[in-house]
Parts: sequence; structure tokens; C-alpha cells
Amino acid sequence: MIEKHTSKNGLRIVLEKIPSVRSVTIGVWVLTGSRNENEINNGISHFLEHMFFKGTKTRTATDIAEAFDSIGGQVNAFTSKEYTCFYAKVLDTHKEHALEILADMFFNSSFDSDEMEREKKVVYEEIKMYEDTPDDIVHDLLARASYGQHPLGYPILGTEEHLKTFTPDTLREYISSHYTPENVVISVAGNVDVSFISTVESYFGNYSSNAKRSMVTKPTFLSDTIERHKDTEQAHLCIGYNGLPVDSEDVYSLIILNNVLGGSMSSRLFQEVREKRGLAYSVFSYHSSFLDHGLLTIYAGTGKEQLPLLKDTIEQTVDNLMEKGLTDKELRNSKEQLKGSLMLSLESTNSRMSRNGKNELLLNRHRTLDEMIQEIDSVSHESIKQVIELTFGSKAPSTALIAPKIG
Repeated sequence: MIEKHTSKNGLRIVLEKIPSVRSVTIGVWVLTGSRNENEINNGISHFLEHMFFKGTKTRTATDIAEAFDSIGGQVNAFTSKEYTCFYAKVLDTHKEHALEILADMFFNSSFDSDEMEREKKVVYEEIKMYEDTPDDIVHDLLARASYGQHPLGYPILGTEEHLKTFTPDTLREYISSHYTPENVVISVAGNVDVSFISTVESYFGNYSSNAKRSMVTKPTFLSDTIERHKDTEQAHLCIGYNGLPVDSEDVYSLIILNNVLGGSMSSRLFQEVREKRGLAYSVFSYHSSFLDHGLLTIYAGTGKEQLPLLKDTIEQTVDNLMEKGLTDKELRNSKEQLKGSLMLSLESTNSRMSRNGKNELLLNRHRTLDEMIQEIDSVSHESIKQVIELTFGSKAPSTALIAPKIG
């Protein structure tokens, strides 16, 4: 059972007790990411995530690392387009110690100028590494082709030019306007009693902010094409289709559809592109759900001479889905696979913490396991057909390609 508490300052705490384990995972979720940035400060959410690990008023960066290493804990963070998360997984006996360190990082990070300049170099290298990985960067190009100058089209890492402008004051101003209590969820899962909510509130429940919750503008799907010539061994292709927002009632229908399309080894794309034709080693599809939009992405990498045949094969696979829908076997197997994946995720306190944190942050609600299974079982050929039409029939796709010049 998930317990929820809202502090006086608007911060939300969700806790799930799992007495069968010895671990506790604590996550600090903030409703801000690259979508909340602009053309000047793009990349600040991700850089700020890095800087939270670079020392507080009483701890150095090394102190933070050693504090978790000394208790056998794990600590990490990540930034997405719409949220940022800092989390730690520790033994239940060390849960308050981990919470105290996370709170220290959250409230007391020093943002030392010298540390900032060193960390900028680290992120510069991260950007360069990303640029050297065309099968990653092509997904950023697809976001730009799909959303243009809308912030959903921004790269999460930003650019070197953006990072050079960041100062300690820049970070503090961004925190002041976006790290407000109502934008924050603390998610706890593991061998922990409900009374731990009071402990969390003692660390996070008393800060305040006068900043208003930042509003975001709804994107328009553009159906554009972006091509970049690069001296690569393969052509890297991404095709994007109109998807569903995170709160859509049809999200499970789309998840099942994606699973059949390219989400597994038995999927149509994997079988048609790789197994039957040998056109690609890597081919898959996935769905990204945002607050008010979604994007279904197909990716494949192939030799440049085979690119036309790859495109034709993908198009034929999609056309076949639009014409005939799913078979009974595909629908049945995909449902079972989704339910199995859901059940297996329950064995991880990290997965439960993440699911609860995201549900609270983005949806402000939670489903029980029985409710989720019921929703999966209720997916029908008719609901799949409606999602197919919405996804593939409503708008032309966007396309991104990184490939060597031909000829």
C-alpha cells in the first residue's frame, strides 16, 4: 500500500512499505527538466544535477561519495525533459543517514566557482562523447524535427556555449524559480515504516518559496526532416510518430502496440528488418510520454547502401499494422509480457520508488497492481485500432538521419 502525505509547504511524500526486503530507496523528484529551459539556459537542469554532487557547506564532493561508499549504498541522479531525480539505495539501517545527505545536497550545495569550472569540463566531455555516438544523437535530432524550437526539442545536455554562461548565481536563480516545494516529490520504497514520513518531513517540509509554478506551452508536432552527414560506418535512422500524453486513457494500448511493433525480439520490426532481411543489427521502437504530448520512435542502423530498403521495410511494416491491426496471438502475448514485466519490477525497491515518484509528480495519482493488470487486460483490438489511427494516420512522421554522404 502506498501512503501519501502533503506537507504544509506543498511538498509531497509517498512511501511504500515492502517488509520482504532489506533495502530502502529514496528519491527526490523535481518537476523541471530541459522542457523548462530556454534558448539561453538550455542544459542548466542537467548541469545543476551534476553540481549537487560537488560539495555542500559542510561536505566536499569526496565526502559525499565516501559517505555512501562507507555504508555500501548507491547514489545517482538523472535529468529528463520534464523532471530531475536524485536517489539513493541503502540498507534499511542507513535510511535516515542517506536522507540527511540527500537533504544536505538539495539545500546546502555550495556551487563553488572552481568546482563549477571543473565540472563544466566534465560535461563538455560528456557532450563530445554523445556527439561521437550517432545512434544516441540521432534521437536528439528527431526531437528537434518533431518539436522544432519548442523546449521539448532541446537537447538535455545543452551545448558548450550554453554551459560557458552558467555561474553560481545562475544556478541559484534557477533553483529559486523551479525547485519550489509544490514541484518536489520525495518517494520512498523498501523496508521502512510509515513513521518515516515524519522523518522526511523534518528534513524537507519546512522550506518555502514565493515563486509560482512554471507553466509550459503545449508543443505542435511538426513532421519535419533533419539530415546530418557524418563519416560513420552506418546510417542511423529515426522516425517519429504522433504519440500519447502520460495521462491518456489509451496509454496501455499504445504500450502493447509498441511492443508488437518493435519493443521485443519477437516484434514485427525485429523479425522483418533483422531476422528475415539482415538489414540491421539494432532495430527497435519505444514510446515517450510527456505531460501533454507523446512521441513513438522507430530506430534502426544500417549500411548506407541498404537505407532505401530499410525505409521501405519499415513503411511496409507500419502499413500492414494500419491495414490489419494485431493478431489475437500478438495481443495476447503482448499483454502477458507487459504484465510479467510489471510483476518483475515489483522485486526492486528502485523500480517501485521510481514508479511511485513519477506517478505522483506527473499524474498526482497511483494505481494498485490489480488496477494496472485490469487496465492491461481491458485492451482490445478496437482500442488498439483507435491508437493505430491516432499514431500513424493522423499526421505524417518526423525523420532524423545521420549518415555518410552517398557518392
